[in-house]
Amino acid sequence: MPVIAIIGAGPGLGAAVARRFGREGFSIALISRDQSKLDAMAAELNAGGVTARGYAADVLVPAALEDALARAAAELGPITTLQYSPLPSREYLKPVLDMTPELALEAVRFSALGLIHAVRTVLPAMRQVGGGSVILINGGTSVKARAGFAGTSVAFPAESAYGEMLHDALEGEGIRVAQLVIPGGIPQLQLVNGIDDVADRVWDIHAVAGPFRTMLIPLEDGRE
Repeated sequence: MPVIAIIGAGPGLGAAVARRFGREGFSIALISRDQSKLDAMAAELNAGGVTARGYAADVLVPAALEDALARAAAELGPITTLQYSPLPSREYLKPVLDMTPELALEAVRFSALGLIHAVRTVLPAMRQVGGGSVILINGGTSVKARAGFAGTSVAFPAESAYGEMLHDALEGEGIRVAQLVIPGGIPQLQLVNGIDDVADRVWDIHAVAGPFRTMLIPLEDGRE
């Protein structure tokens, strides 16, 4: 049974992606900081017939993140799909004149370095089976900086650059690396089926090889 690890799993998009991939026969490794919330999510998914387990870890603590991914692989099987979508702290949404070097560094550690640690943990298994996918979920500041969202405007492009380089380096090995840009809060985007439409788009990005970046909606139609 294939396994997807969702880093930044929560009751919104993370749960919707878990349900979508679960319908396709995937086991789900849910990763975020709060074990009790993960256990509740896993219980709900299991009740719906989806195999899911939660593994608490903070993306700012590399050893904990790597350990969570390793435990998930040991218990569920090799991770061949990785979604990296931790929700940025509100501190990263401060105006540029309020951003300190320390805050900028933390934002980069959260978005870019966390992804690098995660990828380096799961990539050997993907290369061994000759396939897999890595999916980045980012806001609009990954493609257009905004002075009122300084932390993500610095960190998301770094994450994007790493992802795009991976896309180029791994496409010949059958490993897809892609980014879905969501420019704004999902409830405000007025999608026909709401968050389930986003989960369907994530599935499509996983299932069919394509360009590195996909815009959920045009950037000018969103807010962030």
